[in-house]
Amino acid sequence: MDRTLIEESAGKIGEKVLIKGWVDSVRDHGKITFIDLRDRTGILQCVGQNLPKLTSESVVEIVGKVKNRPEKLINPDLLTGKVEIEVEKLSVLSKSKEQLPLPIDGDGLDIDEEVRLKYRYLDLRRKRLQRNLKVRSNYVRYAREFLFEQDFVEIETPMLTKSTPEGSRDFIVPSRVYPGKFFALPQSPQQYKQLLMVAGFEKYFQIARCIRDEDPRADRGYEHTQIDLEMSFVDREEVMKLVEDMTVYALEKVDAKIAKKPFPVISYDDAMKKYGADKFDLRSDKEKKEGVLSFAWVTDFPFFEKNDEGGWTFTHNPFSAPINDEHEEWLMSGKNIDKIKTAQYDLVCNGLEVAGGSIRAHKPEVLEATYKIMGYAENEIEESVGHMIESFKYGAPPHGGCAQGFERLLSAYLGEDYLREVQAFPQSGRGRTSVMDAPSKVSNEQLKELGITVLKR
Repeated sequence: MDRTLIEESAGKIGEKVLIKGWVDSVRDHGKITFIDLRDRTGILQCVGQNLPKLTSESVVEIVGKVKNRPEKLINPDLLTGKVEIEVEKLSVLSKSKEQLPLPIDGDGLDIDEEVRLKYRYLDLRRKRLQRNLKVRSNYVRYAREFLFEQDFVEIETPMLTKSTPEGSRDFIVPSRVYPGKFFALPQSPQQYKQLLMVAGFEKYFQIARCIRDEDPRADRGYEHTQIDLEMSFVDREEVMKLVEDMTVYALEKVDAKIAKKPFPVISYDDAMKKYGADKFDLRSDKEKKEGVLSFAWVTDFPFFEKNDEGGWTFTHNPFSAPINDEHEEWLMSGKNIDKIKTAQYDLVCNGLEVAGGSIRAHKPEVLEATYKIMGYAENEIEESVGHMIESFKYGAPPHGGCAQGFERLLSAYLGEDYLREVQAFPQSGRGRTSVMDAPSKVSNEQLKELGITVLKR
């Protein structure tokens, strides 16, 4: 007999069916036992006589006949509330311990984070997190659907790459084959996606894993996922429009409400004057209560800012292009550095930055000039981005792109304060993994093979 999903049972009144799932609750009235059985599609009441003793969260299969519930026992809160299963046979496939280490019937927000993440496989059974991860899956599905329709090619880029000094701190991976040398885990696919433009793919995207050794906080962790895309022969407005159209398409497919379309566009200078920050919340009090998403683009960012040593560093991305020819001339000559604007654009939503990108430098001399302004010597430029400069000498098209941190976006939509509530197995606020005890020690044999000695600090 084929398995019937619980949501299908209402259409099979009078039929014998096989259902499988978790025991959501048990009400034992002596000879008669009521079981609420749960699978991925819903909950269904099952009624049987002389059934074995069951514990909640055990996995069972039941064979029985679908019947209408008595009129007074109909549950209007369930899609299956008008029917029940008359149990003919029940088999326990996997028995759960009687006492769970944490309750899973509420939202879980009052439970200690360490406990929730230690037993994340149980935590994920709660209704709120089941919903969140399904919405996440559907959002990515519809974004993919949109990009494929726009003739994008999905391409994966390496997880082992080169450590570079700019940006956030890298997680590094020691090489066994090349003792004393290290890979880095990617903070983003930035350089590879530009190399794909040089390679002639013109429209690239991927659902990219990005890993940064930053101190975790509510909207940031060691790992995050972004919709990463790059396009050739485009200007700033074309990239912004495509990202906006993709976002609207995917969000409306998952029933999100958007305050204003098209999204407002505000310059960085105006944002700082009006809101005191380049991330701001445009919602009214009513829109906040209704869970509406309010977007805006921020453009015309300064290219450089002073670092702690008094030199120059980039504000967003060293691979960005100046905003126009005049600003490119300033960059090439090293003049008016504080006035140079970059072709950068950020998308903000409900006070969060949810996407960012730019038109990129595609001329080798422009990228080289950017690094010179930041104080890099010739040999340091070669060591850091020499491969990029070399690639641009073989016909690099003008190109630009964007990365959307859709986990932040979905946190805003779902009303979650923490990024981990839309991730399956996130790190804790103390930077430890879910379920598995990591970071952890490795054996002396592994360290010896890698040529590594651990020193006490």
